[in-house]
Amino acid sequence: MLQAEIKSLLKEDISILIKVPNSGKHYLCDCGEASLLTVKEAQTLSAIFISHTHIDHFANFDGIFRHQIGSGEKVTICGPKNIHQQIEARLKSYTWNLIAENAIEYEVHEIVSKEEINVYSLRPPYWTQEFVKTQNFLFEDEYVHVDFAILDHKTDSIAYLFKEKDSVTFHENASDFKKGKWISELKTAFENNDADKEIEIEGTLYKTSDLFHLLTRNEGYKLGVIMDHAVDEDNYQKIKTVFNQADMVYIETFYKDTDQEFAKINYHSFASASGKIMKDCKVKEAIPIHFSRRYTEIDQQEIETAFYKAFRNEKN
Repeated sequence: MLQAEIKSLLKEDISILIKVPNSGKHYLCDCGEASLLTVKEAQTLSAIFISHTHIDHFANFDGIFRHQIGSGEKVTICGPKNIHQQIEARLKSYTWNLIAENAIEYEVHEIVSKEEINVYSLRPPYWTQEFVKTQNFLFEDEYVHVDFAILDHKTDSIAYLFKEKDSVTFHENASDFKKGKWISELKTAFENNDADKEIEIEGTLYKTSDLFHLLTRNEGYKLGVIMDHAVDEDNYQKIKTVFNQADMVYIETFYKDTDQEFAKINYHSFASASGKIMKDCKVKEAIPIHFSRRYTEIDQQEIETAFYKAFRNEKN
């Protein structure tokens, strides 16, 4: 099951680390100050997901790539329109004459629209971007598939949904056959919906569709991160489309209900609004995050109380 850890303190800018247990895989959502993010965690990031490039979500990118340079790895960076130019500008603002070309590669996925993702490659020491291709999906590896919604924050603000790959369970007690490679062949056929394939078990050929009852598909865990967004119906329709019935969602709750006029002016959300949209999405668990730095711990408690009251539909 995917695990998320908030790496920024109350008065710091937001950053969330997502881990795939027992894999060494780490993904980072936004590059806020994040004093709880360790050097080792920064070095083992395989992908970084930027919601938008306001300074409180992007300022610590330099500190992160400082620890990644020299790894020899390819690190993916996903973000809104023009993210490739902003990454290039940040990298070119330093001198890299002592860094070899194979020290690292950044592959930048620029979100132009839901169907258009431009891919660029940047390498030291000159960091000149190279257009690679256009694709219709954002990010996928052996563990997760990442979906997204483009929200309005008076600029594009990307909300991300990390979905673990589905797994298949073989019910050993339901079969009289001996274990063998046929089980993996059956699972592959099941995953590919190949019902007409034949596999050999103990010298006899069987149609896979006659054996699918031995398997169960386990839907992958879905973890979402929704950063800055205006409280409006267009944003909410997009959120419902992507995050409906997610297992866990971390959602921006920048203002208290009593400050919701500031939320409207600044294209942010507020406590009860964020709680209600999570309730409407029927998510299993939701956590409010990214509070205004003006607030104290007591203010945070007020936000959380209003958020969960709306999320759980509690009465006063």
